[in-house]
Amino acid sequence: MTKSDSKRKKRQGQQFEKKKRLLKISLSKKKKVIAGATFVFLILSLWFFWGIPFTGDISKDQAISTKLYDRKGKLIYEIYTDQRRNPIPLERIPDHVKKATIAIEDKDFYKHPGFSISGMSRALYKTIFRKKLEGGSTLTQQLVKNSLLTPERTIKRKVREFVLAVLVELRYPKDKILEMYLNQVPYGSTAYGIGSASELYFGKNAEDLTLAESSLLAGLTAAPTLYSPFGAHPEYAKERQALVLKRMVEDKYITEEEAEQALSEELKYAEAKDLKAAHFALWVKELLAKEYGDNVVEKGGLRVTTTLDLELQEYAQEIVLDEVEKLKNQNVGNGAALVTRPKSGEILAMVGSKNYNAEDEDGKVNIIFAKRQPGSSIKPLNYALAIRDGKITASTPLADVPTCFLVAGQKPYCPSNYDWQFHGAIQARFALGNSYNIPAVRVLALNGLENFIDFATQMGITTFKDPENYGLSLTLGGGEVMPYDMAVAFGVLANQGIKQDLVSILKVEDWKGKVLFEYDRDEAEGVRVLNSGVAFIISHILHDNNARSSAFGASSYLNVSGHPEVSVKTGTTNDLRDNWTVGYTSHALVLTWVGNNDYTSMSGAVSGVSGASPIWNRIMKKVLDKAEEGFYNSSDKGHGWPTKPDEVVGLSVCADSGGLPENESADCPKRFEYFLKDNLPKKNLATRQDVQIDRINQTLASSDTPTENIEMQNHLVIYDPLGTMICLTCPFPMNRVNVSYPLK
Repeated sequence: MTKSDSKRKKRQGQQFEKKKRLLKISLSKKKKVIAGATFVFLILSLWFFWGIPFTGDISKDQAISTKLYDRKGKLIYEIYTDQRRNPIPLERIPDHVKKATIAIEDKDFYKHPGFSISGMSRALYKTIFRKKLEGGSTLTQQLVKNSLLTPERTIKRKVREFVLAVLVELRYPKDKILEMYLNQVPYGSTAYGIGSASELYFGKNAEDLTLAESSLLAGLTAAPTLYSPFGAHPEYAKERQALVLKRMVEDKYITEEEAEQALSEELKYAEAKDLKAAHFALWVKELLAKEYGDNVVEKGGLRVTTTLDLELQEYAQEIVLDEVEKLKNQNVGNGAALVTRPKSGEILAMVGSKNYNAEDEDGKVNIIFAKRQPGSSIKPLNYALAIRDGKITASTPLADVPTCFLVAGQKPYCPSNYDWQFHGAIQARFALGNSYNIPAVRVLALNGLENFIDFATQMGITTFKDPENYGLSLTLGGGEVMPYDMAVAFGVLANQGIKQDLVSILKVEDWKGKVLFEYDRDEAEGVRVLNSGVAFIISHILHDNNARSSAFGASSYLNVSGHPEVSVKTGTTNDLRDNWTVGYTSHALVLTWVGNNDYTSMSGAVSGVSGASPIWNRIMKKVLDKAEEGFYNSSDKGHGWPTKPDEVVGLSVCADSGGLPENESADCPKRFEYFLKDNLPKKNLATRQDVQIDRINQTLASSDTPTENIEMQNHLVIYDPLGTMICLTCPFPMNRVNVSYPLK
């Protein structure tokens, strides 16, 4: 062996030893990584699956009822009093129940192994990219969730649900899983399983359910509280039924003709139990379900203290029913009422219909959340905006004369007053108080539709959307609103410009006494959306009986005995489909409505001083008596007069023109008025000038007056904010004028 061979072998040996050392290090690192990964896997597995229930427990279930109390602790409603179960073997459950359920909840039920790839992909996408934990659950996963797991929406619970669903699929055949699902899934109220649901909603055995009934019940399971025909929104049940039938057609379970026939079939529901504060309680139940889930609400034993005054609630229900009965001959079929405490937004009473179980009108409809036209009751918001923006004051003269508003591409809009008269120069206080239409339309023309819609939205109206959908009739009630929103908006006026969201729940506890939520009524700060000066001026106008007496008389239902401080506004639509009264003090707000659920018109006898106002008067008297005794809060004691803020001043103005007198000795008739400090009226609003008069009929001359009939006369005139001249001393001061809108 040569010397070079010896060196080469030595180098090779060294390299081999180096590789051995590196291999040992690499193997050592791999072992550590594997050990670490195994440890992490074990920890995650313990975290995910420690305490996971056995699949054999899937038939076991425990429940504790949830109870709703009024503000003084009186029980008003109990959710899930007793668990109604009526298990039925799968072979006795009608095919259309099974098919409807599979179509709407899990169309691939008989194909998947307990989970759906497409459903999980969709849920994963929404969880990652939209930061929203989404479902995508199969029937098996829903069964596991309802029977074995908590309703919390967490990744941990979803992982457990997935694993248990696979294990359940391995343990039970598909038909058994479907049978367990149909016998355990909640259908709302106390009904668990299709047997109990058919008895609760239709008063019959599940075996006798029709396709129409089956499709409605199948639609409930996704959100039993929301979709229940006995819930706060019974119309949702019908919408959901239509979707179920559509899916059944798509999956070829039924034909389109069968679906149409089922959808048109009149459903005859079983008579519901007599419920206290039914509309309010069902709405609160819906709110709880959104926050805590149906499972917790139905079975979690919540103890809920609401804002409701049960005594006032029952009194309001009695008054609504009594007064609507008196209006039967005027074709009035239904009534509603809402009572709130403006300072805190607490709902003290909610009567959604005259009778929850009424047969002549669908008593389960909660009018408080229905879209109805407000008539003139929307006008105070219009005037508030104009005063806020300095376009008018409470003494500004408005031209209540025959007026046509010209909008390009549309027919002229020529509003009229409800009394079919014209009142010449009418100051804003009296125009609003007497609810004259033409001045209100002029004020809206000053404000602009877009500005008014934006302002109304800030005040709490949620239904006004695109300005292109409305015209100047919006201030006369030409757009739909919800009574709920109107209570929020008028609450701003009652609460010196601060908007409070309405509140229905004061405290939520579990059955062991752990507080889950508590509302501090004394720290309800709200949001300022209007300055206190404007709120004061509008409220003062609305409580001024003198300002409305020309239209409503000196004595009407708008005057509450013993409570002269009440501000109030009525509203009646031109087609007599809706009649409102909304009134308030700083202590309480009462809104009432009468009409018909199907929008048919009432008779002409229903007006601003009849219809809703007798209901309003009686409820307002009751609630103010209680409020001023400190029943709701000690700070309510005493009358709730509007409080004049520092930004408001009181001045004497000329009663004919609304302007400031030239001096103290001015001979114009005077009256007292309130103004914002930075928006005072001008002097000399009325001036003398020569005007053209038709000497034949002594009216202001128009473009149609023959030249030979025109003569010049000197009269006292004023101009309103739109530039329309009004003659104060002419025998017949009015003539038709045209106003181009939008204004230049």
